[in-house]
Amino acid sequence: MAGMLAVLTGTWAYALALFADRPVGLLAGAAVVAALLLATLLALRVRALPAPPGTRFAAALRARARRRGVPRQVDPDAPGRPRPRAPGLRPSAA
Repeated sequence: MAGMLAVLTGTWAYALALFADRPVGLLAGAAVVAALLLATLLALRVRALPAPPGTRFAAALRARARRRGVPRQVDPDAPGRPRPRAPGLRPSAA
């Protein structure tokens, strides 16, 4: 990425030298290029920041809301399905 930035900067400097006939034009062009580079670097840095803590929670809530709200009805008396048992006198080991 640094090599690409150097090539891009060199190309801009060459183009400015060709089109700027006075030093003021060269300075103005260099200022514009510097502002564009700074804005690009700032945008890349902002994009690389981690997401705020609340956004993952909000995304999980949205995903949960999109899923089916009512569970599928299952026949408890279907063949092969064990019957539910009543709780015993002692607590379960699980």
